[in-house]
Amino acid sequence: MLIEPAIERYLLRQQPPPNEVLAEMGRVGDRRKFPIVGPLVGRLLDQSARSIGAQTVFEMGSGFGYSTAWFARAVGPKGRVVHTETDPALANEAKGWLRKAGHLKRVEFRLGDAVELLANDDGPYDLVFIDIEKEDYPHAWKLARRRVRVGGLVLTDNALWHGKVAGKAKDAATTGVREYNRLAQSDPRFLTTILPVRDGLAVSLRLR
Repeated sequence: MLIEPAIERYLLRQQPPPNEVLAEMGRVGDRRKFPIVGPLVGRLLDQSARSIGAQTVFEMGSGFGYSTAWFARAVGPKGRVVHTETDPALANEAKGWLRKAGHLKRVEFRLGDAVELLANDDGPYDLVFIDIEKEDYPHAWKLARRRVRVGGLVLTDNALWHGKVAGKAKDAATTGVREYNRLAQSDPRFLTTILPVRDGLAVSLRLR
């Protein structure tokens, strides 16, 4: 854990609870040890999308729909969130959760590899969220940077990768996240900040 546990508990106490569906999804994720973004990052996703008036969001890696639910709240009834998943069972589970939350009509479900799906979609989107296999992060950046509009955002989870990016680890996942961070922060078309919330959230604003 990157944040001192007492600080994280404090932040969670200060944050108003999400709706009951998101709370239940969070409990399911914890029980199954499924890697969801959690409520602190979830609220930041919601806030980021609202801050730019996002109506279209492309998620690269959506699982059973936890982050999708946060984005669906943010885009409103006229918005659209693209949920991508390789596992049909997880996609079907996500449909159930989004239906329960009353957001199903705001979500488009696409089965397949998120990188391939975005490569075949010209966009543009207001926001692209990246949360896939970490070794694929550099490729994901090269696609996402061209699929968001000027003034749009690329948000990327696990940008600090358990702190391993600051060490000497050379495994494929850590190397992928390091390269992603280098590419995003050196791109003159974007202003990128890595926020040390949970496992790190990279926020990249397209300037031009």
